[in-house]
Amino acid sequence: MDIQYLLWLQDFRVSISDAWTPFMEWVSMFATTYLILLPVFWYWNRDKRQGLYTMTAYYLCMVFTPLIKLTACVYRPWIRDSRVLPAGDSITTATGYSFPSGHTTTAGPLAGGMAVSLWRDRRSRWCSVLLVVFVLLTAFSRNYLGVHTPQDVFVALCLTVLSLFATAKLFAYLDEHPEKEDLLLLAGFVFCWAGIAYISFKSYPMDYDANGKLIVDPQKMMNDGYGDLGKMMGFLLARYAEKHWIRFKPLAPGVLNTSLCLVGLIPMVYLKSWFRPVLVDAFGSHWGKLLFSVLYAFYAIALFPLVLKLVGKARADRA
Repeated sequence: MDIQYLLWLQDFRVSISDAWTPFMEWVSMFATTYLILLPVFWYWNRDKRQGLYTMTAYYLCMVFTPLIKLTACVYRPWIRDSRVLPAGDSITTATGYSFPSGHTTTAGPLAGGMAVSLWRDRRSRWCSVLLVVFVLLTAFSRNYLGVHTPQDVFVALCLTVLSLFATAKLFAYLDEHPEKEDLLLLAGFVFCWAGIAYISFKSYPMDYDANGKLIVDPQKMMNDGYGDLGKMMGFLLARYAEKHWIRFKPLAPGVLNTSLCLVGLIPMVYLKSWFRPVLVDAFGSHWGKLLFSVLYAFYAIALFPLVLKLVGKARADRA
């Protein structure tokens, strides 16, 4: 039934001459490239706790998505059934294993976390609705483009809800037991290294197509796993550093402060395109992607907040 659903969407795409395909590709691209800038900006400029809640849920999803994906090792729909023809350039951008949908577990906690936070204010509830719609649209776009089955996105949505719920419970626990946070950060770091060991040494299916080519190269899939687990590692290290040594507070609302935070987002847009390849060339695909993810998360959680703290201190000294 899942393949039949994708074939029905495929027939619909053909009937409208792929008119919606560019938009669906943009939705998928935005979810994994630019959406993270929203909670980062919120963390820097508006509400530190709300931004931290969203990013904690996101990094939690980033831990479990590759572990599930590289355990289940479910092939993409067009590998399972040659009648499925992915739209646009999706077949080149959506490689490897299919279950669960990584785009959905990225958009889910990032947009969903902000939706939960903004819902508390009646004036911003319309933003929450738009963010939830974007999550659902991202999930649907993966079906529409023919790169994921309904099961892939459904489980990804479930993982999103669980991560948001678990993060809320974690924050409530730490409000009552703040002294436990360092222990939890250490436990999370150890868990990430255990995850690295697991995906590195577990066995993978080694199936070949009619031309004798390996259908999915486990080494390439491990690249993404190292990168995703590195995101959580960077977050944990940065959270420890920010909590103990930086302790920044968002600058007061204003055009100059908002502009400063917007400028701080610019490196996050370009780091992936020029700095990650440098690290991959220097350290290899596995460790290069892991190191980049650590530094990328550290920039968002600790490094630029340090800049904000120094700016605030300099202004206070001049006052």
